[in-house]
Amino acid sequence: MLVARLLELDAAGALTTAHVRAGAQVSGVNARTVWRWLEAARAEGRMERRPRARLELSDQAWKVLAQAGGNVAALHRHLKATGGEVPSLASLHRVVRRDLQAGRVLPDRTVVRRERDEQQTRQALADLALAGPQGGGAVKTSAPPRLGPETTSGLPVGVALPAGAQLVRTSSVRAVAEAVGQAMATEGAVCVFGDSGRGKTAAVRMALGEVPPGWKVTWVPVPVRPSVAGMRRAVFDALALPGRFPHTSALADAAVAEALGEARVLVVDEAQRLSAPCLEYLQSLWDHPGTRITLVLVGAGSERALSRLPQLASRIGAWQEVPRLDAAEVAPAVTGFHPLWRTVPSPDLTWIDQSCAHGTFRTWAALTAHLQNALLTTADASVDRALLRRLFKRVAPPL
Repeated sequence: MLVARLLELDAAGALTTAHVRAGAQVSGVNARTVWRWLEAARAEGRMERRPRARLELSDQAWKVLAQAGGNVAALHRHLKATGGEVPSLASLHRVVRRDLQAGRVLPDRTVVRRERDEQQTRQALADLALAGPQGGGAVKTSAPPRLGPETTSGLPVGVALPAGAQLVRTSSVRAVAEAVGQAMATEGAVCVFGDSGRGKTAAVRMALGEVPPGWKVTWVPVPVRPSVAGMRRAVFDALALPGRFPHTSALADAAVAEALGEARVLVVDEAQRLSAPCLEYLQSLWDHPGTRITLVLVGAGSERALSRLPQLASRIGAWQEVPRLDAAEVAPAVTGFHPLWRTVPSPDLTWIDQSCAHGTFRTWAALTAHLQNALLTTADASVDRALLRRLFKRVAPPL
């Protein structure tokens, strides 16, 4: 408004230095600044500030900042070392503070370093070709050996098994598949719970291995000690939405809601970590009128976590527990799980379950891997109770 009025005076030939000084005093700037404004208006026809480019940090820069424990000065040194145009340290502080206030989450330095080390280890194993079945270790694969009538038709991504093992459709797996299928039919919610090691995640992955046409499945990993901002970022990343994570929660929620407008199963693993505010966030996505979600909450203690938010717990259509293997189910389950156990008499399998595994599939998987290793590394080793007793001590600590 000031520049426009001064231009009018200038066009009428009435503009004086006193006018410029008065305008500078009102605007709280130097008189020379006002003269520059006038010159820009005459030359460019512009009476507003020139738009400034918004400084943004790349995802790689945020990773460096996380590895430095949030030390902006360390990020500044890294950017200078890599070359190119580097903003000032004050500008970096301002950008980091702006993005954090807008909801961006800075990962814990310990978590970032652990993920980096695990990635390096996986890459090293792949380079050495030690992750395949010939190594006798735990592998992740999508093409298991030929399966029997009571096993799955394929090994879901994300399920780790000893070499030569295959998933088995136990009664618990069939019950989980039925509960999830009914929830999908009504776009409802289901809670899959049970003690650790019973195969909850594997059962859900098996149930969702072949979804009907038009459906998509998204697994949302729950961060350690999650905040609402952390869950918002976890859902955004799990959906693999294009572009960078928005700087405001409203934009992020709008992008997520739009992506959830198609039929989708949203699986939240390790749901026992969720606080009441995080559960409220998931409920808001589910209750949004534009979303079509089947919500599956999985985890040991997830049923207790839901008690923190009764309004969401009341919406759960099915509470599906994954119990221990029944005594009568142990022998057919473990012999279908791995051919090693097919040579062990049924009474011995019952003894192993009562002495060590206690109906827990994860314990059976660990014992299988140890038994494989013992048979491969020990000459003339045989599967007897003496060997098994020694392996029991490796599978579980003394109570």
